[in-house]
Amino acid sequence: MLNGLTEQEVRTLEKEGKTNCLPDQCSQSVGSIIVGNVCTYFNAIFFGLGILVILVGAYRNLLFLPVVIANMVIGIVQQLRAKKVLDSLSLLDVTQYTAIRDGKDCTVDMERLVLGDLIRLSSGQQIPADAEVVSGKISANEALLTGEADEVEKEAGMELMSGSFVVSGSCIAKLTKVGKDSYAAQLTAKAKEVKNKKSEMIRDIEKIILVAGIIIIPVGAALVYGSYVVGGQSLQDSVVSMVGAVVGMIPEGLYLLLTVALTLSAARLARKKVLLHDMKSIETLARVHVLCVDKTGTITSDVMTVTESFLPVDPGLKEKEALELLSRYIYTVPDDNITMNALRAKYAEQGKLSATDVRPFSSKLKYSEIHTEKEIYRLGAPEFLLSEEDLEKNREVIEERTGRGRRVLALTKDGKPALFVSLANEIRETAPATFNYFREQGVKIKVISGDNPLTVSRVAMEAGIENAESYIDAATLETKEDYLKAVKEYTVFGRVKPEQKKELILAIKANGQRVAMTGDGVNDILAMKEADCSIAMGGGSDAARQAAQVVLMDSDFSHMMPIVTEGRRIINNITRSGILFLYKNIFSLLLAVLCIILTYQYPIKPTQISLVSGFNIGFPGFLLAFENNTKRQHGRLLHRTLFGAAPSSVIAFLMVSTLMLVGPSMGFTKDEVSVAGMYILTTVGFTLLWKLIQPLNKYRILVFALCVIGMILSITVFWNIFMHAVVSVRAGWISIGIAAGCALVSWFLTGIVGKLSAKKDMKE
Repeated sequence: MLNGLTEQEVRTLEKEGKTNCLPDQCSQSVGSIIVGNVCTYFNAIFFGLGILVILVGAYRNLLFLPVVIANMVIGIVQQLRAKKVLDSLSLLDVTQYTAIRDGKDCTVDMERLVLGDLIRLSSGQQIPADAEVVSGKISANEALLTGEADEVEKEAGMELMSGSFVVSGSCIAKLTKVGKDSYAAQLTAKAKEVKNKKSEMIRDIEKIILVAGIIIIPVGAALVYGSYVVGGQSLQDSVVSMVGAVVGMIPEGLYLLLTVALTLSAARLARKKVLLHDMKSIETLARVHVLCVDKTGTITSDVMTVTESFLPVDPGLKEKEALELLSRYIYTVPDDNITMNALRAKYAEQGKLSATDVRPFSSKLKYSEIHTEKEIYRLGAPEFLLSEEDLEKNREVIEERTGRGRRVLALTKDGKPALFVSLANEIRETAPATFNYFREQGVKIKVISGDNPLTVSRVAMEAGIENAESYIDAATLETKEDYLKAVKEYTVFGRVKPEQKKELILAIKANGQRVAMTGDGVNDILAMKEADCSIAMGGGSDAARQAAQVVLMDSDFSHMMPIVTEGRRIINNITRSGILFLYKNIFSLLLAVLCIILTYQYPIKPTQISLVSGFNIGFPGFLLAFENNTKRQHGRLLHRTLFGAAPSSVIAFLMVSTLMLVGPSMGFTKDEVSVAGMYILTTVGFTLLWKLIQPLNKYRILVFALCVIGMILSITVFWNIFMHAVVSVRAGWISIGIAAGCALVSWFLTGIVGKLSAKKDMKE
């Protein structure tokens, strides 16, 4: 009898740190969230600028700092709130194992296992640490570690590698290496690079921030040099003008906005029992062209029932004898899956077979097998068990059931059919609405299943999947060309082996399409790893959940709709906000470069830039970032934001730079040029915002109105704080007229460029 470790031994090993806990399993700490929001490159720049402003005594130009501090506080508060929700859900996704301690079975969380623990492993479980088989026999798949898809039989004395998973059978294993010492942990760095690969949107935003971060230091230094050393301006004026330019070039809230949006989306999904193993999966799923699903557990519920049993055309046994054989078979084979559970629920135990060898069900072979001294019995798919002659004889009775969406199993004795069993799954109540949603969103559905293709096709048709009548038997696919052609022509793929699921995913990607894959069993893992986004059912195998990027904890497939909605919301709203941020950044950069070349003082003051940042960009950006916006977008964020912002930026730059050059000859003072420049920047900015919020709705109009009113009140009521300039009535009206003209030109030019950009994106 195996007693395992004692509780005293377990406590000693825990104190010695010999547990299966990995450092990176913990969520982001409170401290790291605070540090991550406070200690950033741009915050250092902002506070450095603040010190310079204080040193030269221009205190009223410090108004940009409250905006920076507000950004930090918002980011910290929102991420802490989301962390609380995510941590509570993560507790529900802890993988547990049965360990033998003090001679008794007990349930232990994966990270609480210790060196030397004896654990029971069965089909569907991932091996949590390096181990050695003590008793029993399993088939293990080590593809995630070795790349080899073949199942490897493991018997007593053989080594098990962490990260591999049990395909069939059961055993007791002793943990030999745990935590960071295990084989899988040593591959963490490489795996982490793949898992944490940044999404397209994050990479594009980081490029924008990187360019801005590189440019601002030399541009700022050159502005001070040109104004103070070459132009002979005072140090205070030179520093203030430089600060105005640099503040205008920093996309201070863009990355924060993305981080908060992703975090809050993850928290919203967590409340729907959707767990994200990485944030980028929200964006990835929103961009997919093809969603691959399994029949069982996705289209249908995970409960299977036996509808009938029937004899073959030329029965070798009487019905009573065949049913008794089936009962003895299902209580001898060790399989523990929904099919076997359905059979055992239907047929009572009538003893067991005197087996000399038992081979559990293999998704690769499509059957299980029992050897006795005289006979060989098998249970599985008729196409893989029967001879061509027997299959042809029974084709009509089999297809009569499969044509109604039933799954048919064959029990054979020495290769001859003894009995057929028909089983059925109910279509999930939410499945038709979910698939209709994806059809409306332009996402194609592919059904990949190990069942009979006709059965799968009928079930898919009942669930409302478009073109579900187009099906193929995967056994006919051999070459890469076959796969490439099949994924273009067919919707339903039946009799698919695990390695074929992977090939189908690769073929879809080879056709230039992004693909997501849902799964709940070990036979789905290889394909899930290749998909752009992988989704596991919470009721599925431990291995599938650990391999997936998204876990539907309550196995409700309808939650796919809010995931896509969240992704589309983030992509669309961050793109819109990105255009607003880049509008100011491009304008400020162009004007700063011109001032450096001409050794002019930057005309717009930091307080004025802060006002534009607040009401033209920051407030509308944040208020609109969480609005429902599920329109499918094409093209990359970097391309769309640059093309969206450039026309308005260039128009505002050309007019402000012209006014800066010719303003003195028109009788404009330096302060009046500054105010006129701010009017132009603001008016063109609001024109761009109005363009971006089309089509209008009540919420968008309200946000726009609040921003305009806020800007007007800030200028009129707090003129001495934000503008602190003396402006004549003549100069004021001329400035307003010029700003209105710029807005009109900006409206038409932005529309033309937007249409050209959209056509280009649609072709990609």
